[in-house]
Amino acid sequence: MVTRRDLLTYTSFSMALAALGFTPLVFAEQRLKLADSVPFTFAGLIKQAKDSAKNPYVAPEKVPDSAVSSINYDVYSKVLYKPEYALFNEGVSRFPVTFFPVSSLHHLPVKMSVVENKRAREIIQNADYFTFPDNNQGVLSAVKGNVFSGFRVLEHQQSSENHGVKDWVSFLGASYFRAVGELEQFGLSARGIAVNTVFGDTKEEFPDFTHFWFETSEKDRDHLVVYALLDGPSVCGAYRFDMQRTKGVVMDVECSLFLRRDVGRLGIAPQTSMFWFSEMAKGSASDWRPEVHDSDGLAVWTGSDEHIWRPLNNPLQIRVSAFSDNNPRGFGLSQKQRKPDSYLGSAGYERRPDLWVEPKGDWGKGAVQLVEIPTDDEIFDNIAAMWVPEQPAKAGSEYQFSYRLHWLADEPYPSKLARCGITRMGRGGNPGAYKDHDARKFMVEFQGDVLEHLPADTHLDAVVTASRGTLKDIRVEKSPAGKGHWRTFFDLHAEGKEPVELRLYLKFGDKTLSETWMYQYLPFTSSPKPMQGV
Repeated sequence: MVTRRDLLTYTSFSMALAALGFTPLVFAEQRLKLADSVPFTFAGLIKQAKDSAKNPYVAPEKVPDSAVSSINYDVYSKVLYKPEYALFNEGVSRFPVTFFPVSSLHHLPVKMSVVENKRAREIIQNADYFTFPDNNQGVLSAVKGNVFSGFRVLEHQQSSENHGVKDWVSFLGASYFRAVGELEQFGLSARGIAVNTVFGDTKEEFPDFTHFWFETSEKDRDHLVVYALLDGPSVCGAYRFDMQRTKGVVMDVECSLFLRRDVGRLGIAPQTSMFWFSEMAKGSASDWRPEVHDSDGLAVWTGSDEHIWRPLNNPLQIRVSAFSDNNPRGFGLSQKQRKPDSYLGSAGYERRPDLWVEPKGDWGKGAVQLVEIPTDDEIFDNIAAMWVPEQPAKAGSEYQFSYRLHWLADEPYPSKLARCGITRMGRGGNPGAYKDHDARKFMVEFQGDVLEHLPADTHLDAVVTASRGTLKDIRVEKSPAGKGHWRTFFDLHAEGKEPVELRLYLKFGDKTLSETWMYQYLPFTSSPKPMQGV
């Protein structure tokens, strides 16, 4: 094992050798087989993506079904990467990297390289790096060439023998990746790019990260830098991820994108999650648990300094909502309900991370777009959120975006105003007097220090608007839920089946006291009219 004294002695010498084309330290430490070194810089990777976009798309060669058909979900979950072959398992890095094999779930082999001192060496991939269940080491014998489909980053060097229990980042499949939050639980995913997600009759594209480069430094052992090349029929891209393990996970992302052809909906910093049902709207006897979701709302911090909370829906048909903005300050899908009793199951939904996008630089005009897709099971991701630039994405266009991703248990920059809490919905009117069966009653709770010391008889105004229909019986009262909790009630009568866009915030005189609650009410998902008793 290389000692710290060895490192201090060797580092200055290795830099000199690297300049002459010799193997630097990080390469020498690996048990993995490595190819010859070649020059590498992020600027060079950007040029590679730009040049590639000028040529017709050539789909990467995937592993044939016959070669990986035996590696089904059950087998795949039991495959172990041998800890002695973990990248950065010794030496300068705090975080080892292990790899996923190709399988019947993931057919695309992905190149992997190691970077130091502006030199890169590709990892020569081998099925012998894995241990397969039932000692079936020949399960990938038919695969010629690369066998890695993705990677994961472990907490520390000693955890490489814990077989992935303590991984905190993983990249696997197309341009998908995810990280644990501060509650130590994976949940929703991010993507490098979203192309034509639910855009008319146009089929959605899923560009692939086809090559990753891993760079680490003794000077900053809390960071791991990963570069990625993205390629797809409509877009090429170069990415730099600077990943840091904090109380959650923080990723600084830089990307340069080059379009081969027109894109109808180009989603920047996209994220994908699952929302089946919540206590607000749950089908009768659909499931024994009170709530099932990875995220329950979209939070937006606009360029005009407005904080918005939008609870999610599981609609009967695909819905797309757009929140127009100019230079947004942030947005993300969140899991607001953190009580285990709200879920009851063993999936750990109460610990699923929030994912907050913090734009850097000038993002200009566009919209945070929310896509909600019907689902009847928790195994399907049916929610997407992304930034879509206002200008049409035309062939030949170039984009540069920089942003920070926060994987946490709450927004990193919460509003100082009262924040939206739970939302509930039921029949309009009052108990025993439900005369208008087309009406819906809403209860929205707000909580925060700004409300904590207000006397119960304080008159607060609820500013409620609806895109159509009639609002009545609006009132605000102190909630018995605890200090600083107030709640608003209102009834909505809206005929027909068209969605109703609702908006609400609290005021005291001329002073705004709360962030803005927004919701898309779908009348055709409401309960049928009650029948007369017998």
